[in-house]
Amino acid sequence: MRRAAIFIDGANMFYAQRKLNWHFEYRKILEYFAKEYEIYNAFYYTGVKAPSESKDRAFLNALTAIGYTVRTKTIKTMVDQETGEETQKANLDIEIAIDMFNTVDKYDVAILLSGDGDFERAVELLRSRGKEIIAVATKGMIAHELRNAVDKFIDLADLRPYVEKVEDEPIHS
Repeated sequence: MRRAAIFIDGANMFYAQRKLNWHFEYRKILEYFAKEYEIYNAFYYTGVKAPSESKDRAFLNALTAIGYTVRTKTIKTMVDQETGEETQKANLDIEIAIDMFNTVDKYDVAILLSGDGDFERAVELLRSRGKEIIAVATKGMIAHELRNAVDKFIDLADLRPYVEKVEDEPIHS
């Protein structure tokens, strides 16, 4: 059985869930891919408020308890000098790319849950090292560059029967 590593861009998946109008059960994501691959590790990347809210801590602790390696970065507020508009951001793309390359000898397949085109070059380099790359995202929310760079694209809508959070389940999404 081939080994796989899962890399989840939490912010990207937050917006994907909003667009799809249903939520993922992250335990089910692990179970879904474990049917076909031996999961080396599953990484989850997200921004956190400082100080963090208890519901956010509970969610991240639940992810850790089911087997995810959680990477966080404090959310920063940036102000547009011309408009005064505030935006919040905690970009973890570089952390995802570092983990992809730092663990490259431990997996055969990288499963990237993100539609971010910033991963195009990292994906190309991983493929040049013989790795298969699968992007899991939502149609309309995957950059053309990323979709072209990966070996396979899986639309999250197709995974709904397998990974959707059911209301009476414990909160793990």
